[in-house]
Amino acid sequence: MYYIGLDVHKKTISYCVKDAAGHVHREGKIGATRGELDAWIKTLPQPRMMAMEATIFTGWIYDHLLPHAEKVKVAHPLMLRAIAASKKKNDRIDAGKIADCLRCDFLPECHMASTEIRDRRRTLRYRNLVIRQMVQMKNRVSGLLMESGVSYDKQRLHKMGYFSELFSTNEEISESIRPLLRLGREHILRGQRLDRALISSLERDPLLSERLRRLRTIPGVGPITALTWALEIGDYTRFPSVKEAISYCGLCSAEKSSADKVMRMPISKQRNKHIQHVLVEAAKLAPRYSHELALLREKEIQRGNKNRATLAVARKLVAYMLAVDRRKQDFVPAEELAAKAVA
Repeated sequence: MYYIGLDVHKKTISYCVKDAAGHVHREGKIGATRGELDAWIKTLPQPRMMAMEATIFTGWIYDHLLPHAEKVKVAHPLMLRAIAASKKKNDRIDAGKIADCLRCDFLPECHMASTEIRDRRRTLRYRNLVIRQMVQMKNRVSGLLMESGVSYDKQRLHKMGYFSELFSTNEEISESIRPLLRLGREHILRGQRLDRALISSLERDPLLSERLRRLRTIPGVGPITALTWALEIGDYTRFPSVKEAISYCGLCSAEKSSADKVMRMPISKQRNKHIQHVLVEAAKLAPRYSHELALLREKEIQRGNKNRATLAVARKLVAYMLAVDRRKQDFVPAEELAAKAVA
């Protein structure tokens, strides 16, 4: 077996080929294009395994190399301490160390979602970018009105009828900001149309539609929460326990233990930030729709911390969604299950 380490960059890929004994068979640099990769693959010895660090460029390279190797692995960048802590660091050395980690089975491998899931997840994250820009523009429109001393209803400002009426009848709006307000409103409307189109395309996708329908039977889980769970989690079978899923979602604190001393740290930054944000927001509304979640939240609030109560509800939502995915059945509240058992 030959072990190939790749140090991936935007324009170039440095590589190092080692045998099982650790001897360097070949090393060098190629261009980061599909054509050069195809020509380079034909010159490599077989059988072979490849590994690379996770970057923004990793996805297409992983897909392109997958049919040409026994295995292609992706290393977690934060866990690859052998490279980050080196005194001397360059592309050639990095590729060699990745090959050594792969050869010795020390590579901190991270999960690589399927191409289908990654393509759809890209659409969802693009939608999140559109929403952020739309919120920024709403704040900018409000700021323009406040700078000019214009009185307006904060709750109704961004509704179509109210904004049109305010723009046409309010004499406090100066001519200098009218073009900016018009451009801002057009940007917001364009963002809203794009948001609806992106969400609609994902909800109608045959790969996701049935899974999304089951997830939305859980109280407090709407279309965005269901989509984010399905696309950010991807293959739910990679989590053997609920605790591991909760950790991946960033809903638990880090732990540092030494001898008999155990320290609980703040919420860890090693998490999927996209799903963490959505779950926390969903947990704030879910108790309104579920008696079980409302009781859980009230129990945690009595301990004196509302943020911990929100996290407890979010963890319970993770348990619900993981159970629905595993069983491939609609969610049934515990109260209904108890009533059926009694009957």
